[in-house]
Amino acid sequence: MIYCVVPTALSDELYPKLVEHYRGDDNVEVIVERREFDRRARHGRSGANAAGEQRRVIRDRRRARVAGDQLPLARV
Repeated sequence: MIYCVVPTALSDELYPKLVEHYRGDDNVEVIVERREFDRRARHGRSGANAAGEQRRVIRDRRRARVAGDQLPLARV
């Protein structure tokens, strides 16, 4: 299923045209975006660096390497 999402501001103009265009294609559904804010943003703000927002901390979870030289590989 393919969703063709129409922004709310353009829904009056685009929605009827897109529904007509994709009428014969059962694999496409035209929908109007109803979200008022990004749910992942804090307090409804959008943007990566809004004032007062802390950055995400990315940590490397891989095991630290043992200090020292590598042992020679066994010969076969």
